[in-house]
Amino acid sequence: MQTPISAIKQNIAKVLVGQEEVTDLLLTALISGGHVLVEDVPGMGKTVMARALSRSISAKFGRVQFTPDLLPSDVTGLNFFDQQQSEFATPRTQSSLLECMAEGTVTVDGVTRELPPPFFVIATQNPVETLGTYPLPEAQLDRFLMRISMAPPTPEQEVAILERFRSAEPLTELEPVCTQEDILSLQKQSREIYVHKVMMGYIASLSQASRSMKGVELGISPRGTLALLRASQSYALIQGRDFVAPEDVKAVAGPVIAHRLSVSGVTGTAGQKKAAEDLLSSVTVPTEDWGQR
Repeated sequence: MQTPISAIKQNIAKVLVGQEEVTDLLLTALISGGHVLVEDVPGMGKTVMARALSRSISAKFGRVQFTPDLLPSDVTGLNFFDQQQSEFATPRTQSSLLECMAEGTVTVDGVTRELPPPFFVIATQNPVETLGTYPLPEAQLDRFLMRISMAPPTPEQEVAILERFRSAEPLTELEPVCTQEDILSLQKQSREIYVHKVMMGYIASLSQASRSMKGVELGISPRGTLALLRASQSYALIQGRDFVAPEDVKAVAGPVIAHRLSVSGVTGTAGQKKAAEDLLSSVTVPTEDWGQR
């Protein structure tokens, strides 16, 4: 019997070519209960990937286009007076970005509303067009469990893309393959993935080492350490294991860690990614039987 994880992956693969690793990371963030920032140049399929995932799950999906002229009310919604009911009503309730991501609630004119789970933010960012926009500060970047990039296609994959989209639009043909309840069940299962104390020590060692790395002004916070743990559990679940192995931690470490590092004298993501790679290579990988309970 096909699992919800494999069903979603196969559904997304009907649209995206050669993005299996990125899809695994996207699902890892979803199952972890976190959010993901997809940063890449235009035309790489960031929005298509987000829409393919949303169409694969029987749930509500909304999109906010963050242009330079965006107003706060375009995100949070606004209240107007309903004369028939003699009370204020809200015409729409788009999420206020930081509150909804951290607290799972949205507040409009002092009224706080719970957001039904699973609530998942996929933010896309273009690193080459910055006119009229502002880079996210560290505190806001830290709200994202992961920052990922799309994999550039090989020549064979690019031909496959042309063939697939030559006379059809696969995205419009996607149908849901799982429910919200399936996702909530996966999120619960991920918390039950076993983590040996040796693996917890490895994750903690990465965080500790990041705070004393040469050239790194700001290392991983305890929230980042917990994010790495949750992501490792979810990635192990996606790979079909009931325990976290070193390869799970290493697979998610870059996307979870890099955007949380503040590298002195370096702007952009390249320096952060290099620091994350150096961090992983500097910490000894455990070799014990981490699956033994």
